[in-house]
Amino acid sequence: MRLLVRIAGTWLVGLALVLAVIDGTKSLGASRLAPTSLAQSWKSLNPSSLVAVESFFDSRYFANLLDGAMAGLLSYPTFAVAGVTGIVLILLGRAPRRERYLHQDQI
Repeated sequence: MRLLVRIAGTWLVGLALVLAVIDGTKSLGASRLAPTSLAQSWKSLNPSSLVAVESFFDSRYFANLLDGAMAGLLSYPTFAVAGVTGIVLILLGRAPRRERYLHQDQI
């Protein structure tokens, strides 16, 4: 299971690097910073699923809180969301450390 989590995290970090290069190229062409937000990327890939997720959050008890969190997440650049998610998955997939502290006789 840890292997699958680390592989997914590695793919997400790789995707984030590709998206950062695409945004960098667009920024160089426009002579200004032009990152692609997660909402723009999601709308270009599958707009009906974005509407479905928004309607799902609207039907929940904490709809106002979830709408604010979703709007905040959708405003971030796509490469940042993919990169942070990938790094978190890589860290979650690490093997646990056996010894955290040295014993007195190991110093």
